[in-house]
Amino acid sequence: MPELARILSALDAAAGQPATLATLVQVEGSSYRRPGARLLLLPDGTRLGSISGGCLEEDILERVRRVLATGRPELAVYDTTAENDLVWGTGLGCQGVVRIFLEPIPAQRPGWIATLQANLTARRETALQVDYAGPSPLGTRLAGAGATGGGMFFETVPAPPALLLCGAGDDAQPLARLAKENGWHVTVADTRPAYATAGRFPGVDRIIAAPVAEIAASLRIDARTFAIVMTHRYADDREFLRALLPRDLPYLGQLGPRSRTDRLLAELAPASAQLTKLHAPVGLDLGGSTPETVALAILAEMQARLAGRSAGFLRDRPGPIHG
Repeated sequence: MPELARILSALDAAAGQPATLATLVQVEGSSYRRPGARLLLLPDGTRLGSISGGCLEEDILERVRRVLATGRPELAVYDTTAENDLVWGTGLGCQGVVRIFLEPIPAQRPGWIATLQANLTARRETALQVDYAGPSPLGTRLAGAGATGGGMFFETVPAPPALLLCGAGDDAQPLARLAKENGWHVTVADTRPAYATAGRFPGVDRIIAAPVAEIAASLRIDARTFAIVMTHRYADDREFLRALLPRDLPYLGQLGPRSRTDRLLAELAPASAQLTKLHAPVGLDLGGSTPETVALAILAEMQARLAGRSAGFLRDRPGPIHG
């Protein structure tokens, strides 16, 4: 589960109790985390999320505990641009300035929390703003719900991407699990009811066991829906491809050797424009052969496609790591 979803879940579980939320609102130069990183502290000492790679957490936690006790927000500024910066006796070497806003979350939760949770569940994006400076910093709120004269951090929390797994074989299980851990909305579909079950795919969002035509007719597909065809049954793969190639998907993966996919495409004769979305064989060339390593290769390729990246080595990337 992604960081923000875990924080929302913890706030829900701790209903009726106050909490403190730290948000990274501004970065100048280099930083391990980017604006929007968050850390939550509950009264029982439970903490979720992170603001840095661990170098700032000790001091941030002290501040968070103070905000939890006083109910007063704080703005923390950490400057590590000095060549030999020594923070608590440790040279961080990050070469950046970060601003972190720490706000009390009252027991009566502010409205943005329920709205964000509902939007994530429904796969809708949410625009947030954090008013973190000025005489009366007000903290996190829905964007456009009011403003102060101080500094603001604006963030659009995107709709979770959706993954449609066409095939519920054993090798689909680690892919479904890995996608869920990374925040994808996962649907598992198969023509075989004995394979597409909650027992085999715990935690996924939707399971469909039906003929391919019924599955295709029931699907909600949008610009953030990715699909993988991996039934290991030639006829089912062909019918899934027949149904999905004309759909407006940003990404369609086909598991299996290139020669097998060529046979499938020869039978289907899709338009050339439909092939631009097709990744076959699916996945990055990571050298894996087990279901788990194949799942990693597939999810890595999907993440690269989602982020508009080339999936090359970071050491070869010109300029900063974060775009």
